[in-house]
Amino acid sequence: MTLEEFKTKVLSIIEEYSDGADELTEDEDIAAKMNSCINTILSEMARYKKIDAYTTMEVTKGQNIALNEIDSNIYQLNLIRGIDYETVGNRVKFNEDGKAEIYYYKYPTQITEETSDDFKMELDLEALEIAVQGVCGLILASDISNQYGNIYTNMYREKIQMLDSRKSMPSVYISGGIDI
Repeated sequence: MTLEEFKTKVLSIIEEYSDGADELTEDEDIAAKMNSCINTILSEMARYKKIDAYTTMEVTKGQNIALNEIDSNIYQLNLIRGIDYETVGNRVKFNEDGKAEIYYYKYPTQITEETSDDFKMELDLEALEIAVQGVCGLILASDISNQYGNIYTNMYREKIQMLDSRKSMPSVYISGGIDI
């Protein structure tokens, strides 16, 4: 899903979508805070439905690095393959020389006013569909004349509770049968 498609969903739900408008809406206040609200909710959603990332590094025995040296957007280290290592807090110490295959989770790319509408969103579709409700709630939170902000925020929170955070299902195959 692109940023423009995401914005269109949000604006359609809150009934502020305008096909001919430059910012997809004629409401300047909503247009001004749209990207900021999207960024806030996507950063929160990335804690529930993590964004996988991978890199490799040539390392030396005794090298001790901070997690943000792997990636400035790192959220959480998953695992490192191909080399013996230890983690302590937010640091990794390598116990041998070699190529480290690093699997980790990262925060989504920041959505700013300069982010192009054709930007491809990084979260899974399931998480993005829930995030739409969160953005609707955040945009309407300051409108005290109605409770729509609270309604969308509550729907968002309820859907987060049902979100399946797994990326894959582990399975076991037993060949040749088993004796009990």
